[in-house]
Amino acid sequence: MALPLVSVRGVQRVPEITVFFWLIKGLSTAMGESTSDFMVHAMPPIAAVLVGFAGFTTAMVIQFRMRRYVAWTYWLAVVMVGVFGTMVADVLHVGFDVPYWLSAALFAGTLAAAVLIWRRVEGTLSIHSVDSSRREMFYWLAVVATFAFGTAVGDLSAVTLHLGYFASALLFAVAIAIPAVGFARFRWNAVFAFWLAYVLTRPLGASVADWLGKPVPEGGTGVGSGLVALTLTLMIAGLVTYLSSTRRDAAARLS
Repeated sequence: MALPLVSVRGVQRVPEITVFFWLIKGLSTAMGESTSDFMVHAMPPIAAVLVGFAGFTTAMVIQFRMRRYVAWTYWLAVVMVGVFGTMVADVLHVGFDVPYWLSAALFAGTLAAAVLIWRRVEGTLSIHSVDSSRREMFYWLAVVATFAFGTAVGDLSAVTLHLGYFASALLFAVAIAIPAVGFARFRWNAVFAFWLAYVLTRPLGASVADWLGKPVPEGGTGVGSGLVALTLTLMIAGLVTYLSSTRRDAAARLS
């Protein structure tokens, strides 16, 4: 049954922006990268993409059936966006020989279009306003675009620009501090600072995951993408379980 994209507003469908939000978001970006890498090597690439798409679709259906923010459904959706978004970006390069600079530009355009349409239709990009099915649809379109764009940018930095995974991780760690300092010290617009930081978490997490999981000859530590994915999954599960029981990231919304 199709989900109605009504504009009637109700309770929030996304979490409070706390340290837990940024921590799990960062872990999910790295987990998505390592899980995607593991899957495309553990099974035929086409089958891996189909499995990723099935997981992404299922997670989205579950999330949109919720009428308020629920920790496990929300973060399941984020994780599956991370896995499938990574696959989409990688398929363009590996399957169709699209250079990273071009795929980065393509996904940047996609992200810009999603944001502009969202802003034009709803009048705001604040996630504090994500309280209807239609606004949530725009939110997830933007999130998917940030994951695909961030994946391409991370690969562009590490591979095309020959910085390597570790140096790329350091670069994006410095970059993500810019919106944090801009917001805290120079009163940057909160919505702009949030989305800039949100976009940068993806190449940062992907670079860290690749550095940990890739073989030593490819610039990694050789830990293995499977072990990295499992470890990150357990960490995310633990944090989400904590939030589900304490509602630390939802109390202000629902009180």
